Amino acid sequence: MNLLEDLRWRGLISQSTDESALQEALKKPITLYIGFDPTAASLHVGNLVVLLVLRRFQLAGHNPIALVGGATGLVGDPSGRNEERTLNSNDTVAEWVSNIREQVSSFLDFDKGPNKAQVVNNLDWTSPLSAIEFLRDIGKHFSVNQMLAKDSVSSRLESGGISYTEFSYQVLQSLDFLELYRRYQCTLQLGGSDQWGNIVAGLDLIRRVEGGSGHALTIPLLTKSDGSKFGKTASGSIWLEASMTSPYAFFQYWLNTDDKDVIKFLKVFSFKSHQEISELEKAHDANPGMREAHRALARELTSLVHSSEIAERVEEAARALFGQGDLGSLDEATLAGALSELPRITIKSGESIPTWVDLLAATGVVDSKSAARRIVKEGGAYLNNAKVESEDFALQKSDFLCGKYALLRKGKRDLAAVELL
Repeated sequence: MNLLEDLRWRGLISQSTDESALQEALKKPITLYIGFDPTAASLHVGNLVVLLVLRRFQLAGHNPIALVGGATGLVGDPSGRNEERTLNSNDTVAEWVSNIREQVSSFLDFDKGPNKAQVVNNLDWTSPLSAIEFLRDIGKHFSVNQMLAKDSVSSRLESGGISYTEFSYQVLQSLDFLELYRRYQCTLQLGGSDQWGNIVAGLDLIRRVEGGSGHALTIPLLTKSDGSKFGKTASGSIWLEASMTSPYAFFQYWLNTDDKDVIKFLKVFSFKSHQEISELEKAHDANPGMREAHRALARELTSLVHSSEIAERVEEAARALFGQGDLGSLDEATLAGALSELPRITIKSGESIPTWVDLLAATGVVDSKSAARRIVKEGGAYLNNAKVESEDFALQKSDFLCGKYALLRKGKRDLAAVELL
């Protein structure tokens, strides 16, 4: 199966300018790119969809460029939004550009072989341009009528309007494609399906200015089977940066994938072969409760984003939280990440430490202290996975793991944390 056939099997092709022509072009190594705007301090799992497609092209022998939008990030992309973005300061965008450059560098090979990857910043060719040069040399090639007809613009006009700043985003993105075509003979741009209009505008600019041609390939925007937005939880976005989403929370996000979505997500994110995914699908259909496919997904993605060592540690932490491993063997960072997702209360150093019953009630895991006492009587009360036998049991400082954390458990699955400050 060739690259495009594989992408289609994985559900990763939405639109293409001419798929047969692209298929022919891919018989030899080509240069392609994807752009990432610095709209936050980190990429999120939604960005991972297209970033991993870029990785698939490199593994197939092609030359990938990851463009970080130091210029376009100062302007704001109107796609998929009903209101203007808040413009960030130059210093903030520059810091985010640096973060994202580092992140994308961990997914591509920059050192070996003839098709080593590159990371570029569109501020490098945009900032030297004067306004007059931009309008005369680039702007003159754009029809306002055609720009108004683009979905991202027309939807904004219908919802209340769009500023000239965001209206000009399409021109800047097109300039990127033109510059990469000139500098690196880049002939393919990848992007989310909401970027189709901007990408084909770049192809048109290449044709008008250089008399050249290229290709566009878009990737569907990923959705969950229940209609909710992919990459979002009750606590917010799932980020690739460990300080913004802990590796434990990252692992759990994939582990908690809906049964209806897990095979689809394996196809989109995993680098397992078709046969391996097919075998996981059969195992999942035969016994969904084993969650074999979910664990394979969580292990691979956590290893890819954070490292295989961290993936092993957070999986060990997940087992330990539910009494299937040794909590005391966890390092402080892994333990803190695992407990960060739980209901918790804090106790300041020097304050008296309440009883287990008081603490569990205070976390909200049970409705009242009487309910907590009943849990103790029924044998379902645990501190750090050790059974609590007395309603009056009070924690000691020695009970706090790493000198800071204690795990309360009711029954098999209801957990809460206590942090000693």
